[in-house]
Amino acid sequence: MGLDMYLSAKKYLWSFNDGDTQVAKEIQEKINVQRRVKEVSIEAMYWRKANQIHSWFVDNVQDGIDECKPHHVTREELEKLLKDCRAALYHKDSRILPPQEGFFFGSTEVNDDYWNDIRHTAAEIETLLAELDDTWEFEYCASW
Repeated sequence: MGLDMYLSAKKYLWSFNDGDTQVAKEIQEKINVQRRVKEVSIEAMYWRKANQIHSWFVDNVQDGIDECKPHHVTREELEKLLKDCRAALYHKDSRILPPQEGFFFGSTEVNDDYWNDIRHTAAEIETLLAELDDTWEFEYCASW
């Protein structure tokens, strides 16, 4: 058992955008269904026991309530997390993204694993924001 964290991205395909219509048709053909495909969802990021990142989501997205429920995340919130990750790395300041204690949350030591989780988060969010346009919606969920 442990803290597993997911950021998913979803795009609705029922718009009048011709590109979205083509994507929906291709998905229908691939999975061989006659029903209309309305959305596509991807696992945008996955973390395991990155309690400092989980703590950020609890404080900045979940109104301080730590629960195992999905929460909508805006692009602006992801941009803020990216900014905080960059600041923590640049200043080597763990107070920007402090570790959080919790049952099955992993180590609270500020060590190589702690910094690697922040580097990974920054790199992945930067890629996500560049690859996925404003038509994608994000959702964060943790389980333990």
